[in-house]
Amino acid sequence: MKRLLSIILQFILYLLAFAAGSVLLPALHLLPALSFRIGPGRVFVYDGILLMLAFYALILLIATARKRIPAALANATLAWVLAFAVGLFYLKFGFKSV
Repeated sequence: MKRLLSIILQFILYLLAFAAGSVLLPALHLLPALSFRIGPGRVFVYDGILLMLAFYALILLIATARKRIPAALANATLAWVLAFAVGLFYLKFGFKSV
């Protein structure tokens, strides 16, 4: 039960990070947006993926410090992959029309 709760909370964290990096950061012009063209009039902003990876690395660093890397690696990886798939393919985070 604790493992399932951990996966769900990490999934929500990664999904929020993906949304914030893909939608909020480019809209607020805090940093230059990292993006590439995927077609005429369409770009993909991959700031959200980089933010997700930063949180993933932070979670694994904390797990390493607590000496719980095997369990945390599986949980964090599953939550990251699910959040990536849902955010990219279902919610379409990162895709913009220009």
